[in-house]
Amino acid sequence: MSLSDPMLYAYLLVILAGFLPTDVFRFAAVLFARRLDEDSEVLILVRAVATALLAGVIARLVLFPTGDLAGVPLWIRLASIAAGVAGYFLIRKSVLAGVIAAEIVIVGGAIYFR
Repeated sequence: MSLSDPMLYAYLLVILAGFLPTDVFRFAAVLFARRLDEDSEVLILVRAVATALLAGVIARLVLFPTGDLAGVPLWIRLASIAAGVAGYFLIRKSVLAGVIAAEIVIVGGAIYFR
């Protein structure tokens, strides 16, 4: 890759415009988070709002899907949520196990029932 290659400038633009500005705030958050009390009412509220937003996004994806997910039957999408929750609790509250279990069910169901 030479300096005259336009792809080099595209990569630099992605790094400068996308990666660096967000990392500044991530590093600042790490520095400021050390002084916060995990059990404070503000952080409990923030955690509850974040959890509610995530639940809303998941519910929207399952109940009102777009794209290829719209072709997967509703019962498979609901079964993948059940498998994810079961995987999470069965393997010592492992988020990774829950995600993998849900992915196996939804991808397997999408392939098998299409």
